[in-house]
Amino acid sequence: MNEDGKHRSSTEDRPDSPAKAADAAVRRALLEGRRHIQHFLLRRLGDADAAEEVLQVFMLRAIDRSGQLRDVRAVRGWLSQILASSIADYGRKVGRQRQREVVMAPTDLDNIQDGFDEELDEAICNCLYKLLPTIKPEYAEVIWRVDLQEQPREAVAADLGITLNNLTVRLHRGRQALKTRLEQMCLTCPVHGFLDCDCDAAEKARARFQALKDDAGAQTTD
Repeated sequence: MNEDGKHRSSTEDRPDSPAKAADAAVRRALLEGRRHIQHFLLRRLGDADAAEEVLQVFMLRAIDRSGQLRDVRAVRGWLSQILASSIADYGRKVGRQRQREVVMAPTDLDNIQDGFDEELDEAICNCLYKLLPTIKPEYAEVIWRVDLQEQPREAVAADLGITLNNLTVRLHRGRQALKTRLEQMCLTCPVHGFLDCDCDAAEKARARFQALKDDAGAQTTD
């Protein structure tokens, strides 16, 4: 705690601390982006623990598959597919365990199989809307127009007065910047919003995240 008795991360004073490197606006955007996904999952699954579990799986997969951001697929569709598959996998897990309480209705599982139901898409968009202003404006604009609004690249390049090749470079760099923000969002404390918090909630989240990562690595090597 600091002199005012408020919670403070022990890593916050280090010059190389992620929390020190990111300003308050960025940290706030990261936390709000995380909460948009979390609130959606809570509404969809009806259980806080289930929502947190699926959120952790979603963020792990987003990091593991972040190299796909170099592909021509839109960021929104890419993240929507990851979130949809995370929900579907959880639904199958619940079914296999034959839990007495039905956390997800069968109709919900059917609705998200393709990953593009309206509510899911809105949750992804709201998250991205929070994160985009934290990257360079020229990168944010091309992500917004090409990936979110799905405008033709040729039309966007002409409107911006740049070549198609230049637009492609900006899009690639923008996606890489957004990838960094998504990775930071995974490390954001759900309680305090610090990127490297040391409270119990953050420690538990990191432990769960590491366990999920270890499990994913073990499945890959099998």
